[in-house]
Amino acid sequence: MEQGRRASCAALGLDMGEMTELIPGGIYAIPELSTVGMSEAQAIEDYGDPIIGVAKFEEIARGQISGIQDGLLRMVADPSGKKLLGVQIIGEGATELIHIGQMALLSHMEVDAFVENIFNFPTLAETYRVAALHIVGQRAQKLRG
Repeated sequence: MEQGRRASCAALGLDMGEMTELIPGGIYAIPELSTVGMSEAQAIEDYGDPIIGVAKFEEIARGQISGIQDGLLRMVADPSGKKLLGVQIIGEGATELIHIGQMALLSHMEVDAFVENIFNFPTLAETYRVAALHIVGQRAQKLRG
């Protein structure tokens, strides 16, 4: 759809706006896979030792209620555990959930924003908060030495 919009704008001489590099990728398989931003490997290459937060669908109330036991969300943060670098999701609804991570990356939100904000309960989107809490916990361990 975006390619068609850009082609139409170019043909009509309209401003297309800035093109973002943060385009989410999705694989519509069973289970779905989706990613946006940096992978862990890319973060290691660029930052050295990223902090990875993980939330499994089976640990989330919505996953338990809906019987969605297979799946997880991974958040990749810089070594300080503050800057969000990327999100990867595998499982039911991954291609829908990825857009929360995309908007966070586009807005330069820090990991703590996912902890400080409240997600509807029970939803699979809550995995963002759980993964962010996982990062915060690791960050605190690093500070203690």
